[in-house]
Amino acid sequence: MKSFWQDIRYGIRVLAKSPGVTAVAILTLALGIGANTAMFSVVNAVLLRPLAYREPDRIVTISSLWTKNARHGQVSSPDFHDWHDQATAFDSMAYYKDEECTAIFNGQPEYAHCAKFTPEFFRVFLLQPAAGHFLSDEERKSGAVILSYSFWQQHFAGDRNVIGQSIRLFDRSLPIAGVAPPGFRFPVNTDIWYPANTIQPETASRSGHNYLVVARLKPGVSLGEGRAQMTAIAARLARQYPSSNEGKSAAVDLLRDDLVSNVRLTLYLLLGAVALVLLIACANIANLLLAKATGRAREIAIRTAMGASRGRIARQMLTESGLLAVAAGCLGLLTAFWCSAILVKLAPADIPRLNEIGIDWRVLAFTFGVAAISTTLFGIAPALHAAGIDLNEALQSGARGGSSRGTRRLHGALIVSEVALSVVLMAGAGLLIRSLDALLKVQMGFRPEKIVVMETDVPASDEAGARRATQLYKSFLADAAAIPGVSAAAAARDLPGQSTSNGIYWIDHLPPQEQWTMSGPQAVMSVVTPGYFRTMSIPVASGRDFADRDTFDAPFTALINEALAKQAFPNQDPIGHVIFCGLDTLKPMTIVGVVGNVRQWGPAIKPWPEIYMPYEQHPQTATSLNLLVRTAVESGSVEETLRRKLHNISPDVPSKFTTMQAELSESVAAPRFRALLVAAFAALALMLAMAGIYGVMAYSVAERTREIGIRMALGAQTSGVVRLVLGQGMKLVGVGLALGLAGALAATRVLASLLFEVKPADPVAFIGAIAALLCVALVANYIPAQRATRVDPMVALRHE
Repeated sequence: MKSFWQDIRYGIRVLAKSPGVTAVAILTLALGIGANTAMFSVVNAVLLRPLAYREPDRIVTISSLWTKNARHGQVSSPDFHDWHDQATAFDSMAYYKDEECTAIFNGQPEYAHCAKFTPEFFRVFLLQPAAGHFLSDEERKSGAVILSYSFWQQHFAGDRNVIGQSIRLFDRSLPIAGVAPPGFRFPVNTDIWYPANTIQPETASRSGHNYLVVARLKPGVSLGEGRAQMTAIAARLARQYPSSNEGKSAAVDLLRDDLVSNVRLTLYLLLGAVALVLLIACANIANLLLAKATGRAREIAIRTAMGASRGRIARQMLTESGLLAVAAGCLGLLTAFWCSAILVKLAPADIPRLNEIGIDWRVLAFTFGVAAISTTLFGIAPALHAAGIDLNEALQSGARGGSSRGTRRLHGALIVSEVALSVVLMAGAGLLIRSLDALLKVQMGFRPEKIVVMETDVPASDEAGARRATQLYKSFLADAAAIPGVSAAAAARDLPGQSTSNGIYWIDHLPPQEQWTMSGPQAVMSVVTPGYFRTMSIPVASGRDFADRDTFDAPFTALINEALAKQAFPNQDPIGHVIFCGLDTLKPMTIVGVVGNVRQWGPAIKPWPEIYMPYEQHPQTATSLNLLVRTAVESGSVEETLRRKLHNISPDVPSKFTTMQAELSESVAAPRFRALLVAAFAALALMLAMAGIYGVMAYSVAERTREIGIRMALGAQTSGVVRLVLGQGMKLVGVGLALGLAGALAATRVLASLLFEVKPADPVAFIGAIAALLCVALVANYIPAQRATRVDPMVALRHE
């Protein structure tokens, strides 16, 4: 211990003698450690940390599984009830469905995130209420609500006297039965829970897949046993109900795995990218310390001559590296707090558990581990070099100020590794940027510019209330269209990029229910108002648009898109044919027009067949509409006018505003997040590589001052000196580029599932990465080369 503390004190003195080099090393390493710690804090919160429920590894999700294409999906209520009654592997099982709705309390309407649930929902999570109780059998039949703890605190100041008071949902007054415990808001950010099949009847068809299912495994029952039992039950149902359940099984997954299934690859990709930045930073610092150790060769030789062992010399060098790593780790931890906040702001909304990001023991252990690994990575080379110094050679070369051939090879190897790692990062960034660019260039089938989106919800619990809602929208749209600066106004239940309703359709006749099959043709089902296609600039290819005469009492009509016309009516005119679908009614709808295709699921997915239906004929599905207003002025100038007009018509209807372009931006949030971060990491790697190449070449020129002076004294031209230095540096860069290209070709295969219309071996991305690194390398090599031409032969020789 005495010698250890001696090494630390001596290391501090050595580092303090060159504060500039020490500061650069600490800042470089702190940046790498901080970025890695911040990224790991996200991975830890989202992927690694157990869910904040009791016995979370027993909570599972159960979903419909179509075996033909291995697609998971929502569950029909008849399937759920059969699963619930026949499965013995689960303690509890419940379905739920969440949506935004209008909640009215104290006379004020407000948007709330609501979820309907079946009786065992709270038992799945083993919860106890913070106040009140979790619904009696009578309350499940008549209707009552449970508030989230945060909603209770925010709107009722945690007053226990609100239990028994009423809150208005779906135009019904419901008593508050209880409050969920703090922190529980499943599914995402739920404010209010209400019992299923009371306010709104559940979908009775096995073809209506509208619900999500959670369950708790019994003690001693494994996940595999639960899966086997559900597969057997699903097989029995497929035999019993072949028209709806043939080819359909059940998938059982841990809730934690299901929540993060869409983001796991992205987060691990970003963690890998930032790890490459740390490796490049370590290579940079290793080169810096190696140059410093070479300058200390005479000191080390003298210590060796005085009896210091090679092990003691190596330990001293590693101690100095450790001191750098400790200082960088502390600074990196502070940097991680700042970087984590930025990551949360940049992250797309579909990444779960972002509110749980923080510094816990795992993050601290990770930071400590990264600092320790960094010490080894950048400290081992200088330590081995110092321990291996030959006494006589060091004393002789110390007089000349040169370094050994082995040291120069080590410098070169580190430069090669920096360049190779940078190529991998640059190529990956290039692929993701190219993919994002391709997504942004996709034509969505409409013009999103200057469209204000006003999200609304009219409370309604029955058909009469829904029909009143359609009349409210009809009146409001007429007022909105008359606002100065508004060129068109319409409304739709779902917007392109967020469509979620799809199902089977039938042409010309409706088969008996026993012949319905899930293998039939599928289409997106959209409810819109007259003027929707003009407002969105979707062309009507043939036939007519919806009109005010398409009311509930008139013959039912529909428009279809070109994709459905091509699928169902090849070489035919679809207008006049009848179409059926199970959106909310099975009435025959006459096709009166064909419109252009729209990418309903975002730019990455080709247009689906789509059926458009007039809102007045489907009032039950049209109580929550997105009002669309195309303006010729700034969107902010019409928002307040729209809000005021809606309030004058109905004070009980809340509203939220955005724009169509903002909605589309959300559909590419995940690829934009990936591309932005990997590009930032690649740019950082490029700067570190440039600094590393420059540092090594500048050091090499300083070492070769005598040689360059002699060459110039003997008549060497300036261009020859530049070629000499550039050639030395660019050879190393060339080797690094070759190795990096091979590594990138292998590594970028991981990105295949994340790319859109770009191949993992895209030549443009690879050529761009190589060109960028070549430019940076030329600059980093040229500056020292130019400096070498200014060497005065007489000064160099006189110095020797």
